[in-house]
Amino acid sequence: MNATPDNLRARNLKMLAALAGLFLLPLVLAFYMYYATDWRPAKRVNHGTLISPARPLPPVQLPRIKITDADAEPVARIGADPSGQDLPHSRWSMVYIGAGNCDEPCRQALYVMRQTRLSLNNDMSRVERIFLTTGNCCAREFLAHEHSGLVVLDASGPDGTRLLNTFPADGRPYSLFIVDPLGNLMMSYDARQNPKGLLEDLRKLLRLSHIG
Repeated sequence: MNATPDNLRARNLKMLAALAGLFLLPLVLAFYMYYATDWRPAKRVNHGTLISPARPLPPVQLPRIKITDADAEPVARIGADPSGQDLPHSRWSMVYIGAGNCDEPCRQALYVMRQTRLSLNNDMSRVERIFLTTGNCCAREFLAHEHSGLVVLDASGPDGTRLLNTFPADGRPYSLFIVDPLGNLMMSYDARQNPKGLLEDLRKLLRLSHIG
């Protein structure tokens, strides 16, 4: 018995519905798992620790410590400007916090910062390196010889304390921080880990960013 046009139409609709279900069911399930439960994919696309939401650093002026004759500016601004004017940076920043006499963890972190910036090649001019010293300043000969161009700021005063309170304290002697050009703290990275991870994260941020 030949199928009628109505039967053929109903059969075709059922087939289309079954095909649509095969494609849509995994998508619906994924949306449900991600937004309606606590499940998240185990694989991360970043190597460092994202600070979410990003933390605006308080706008402060810190004394700049003269390491070489080229360090002429007596003070430097750092932090987020809520007015959107006179921004503290026009570049991305890698920040390290520690005592100015710079012990072994400090030296390793500054080395990772320096080499990471150099590895950015044409984008290295978009990134500056900042060392926020908390006291015992400073290993000037070492810093001048090994880390030319490093911005060293005295964070031991009240403004420095207010600024440092924004940064996570856990693991700080081994941590590098990334601050965007608007003065927002975005990411931390353990300098003891493979530095290629920091480089990959920073390249990704620079590629996606239209500022700095």
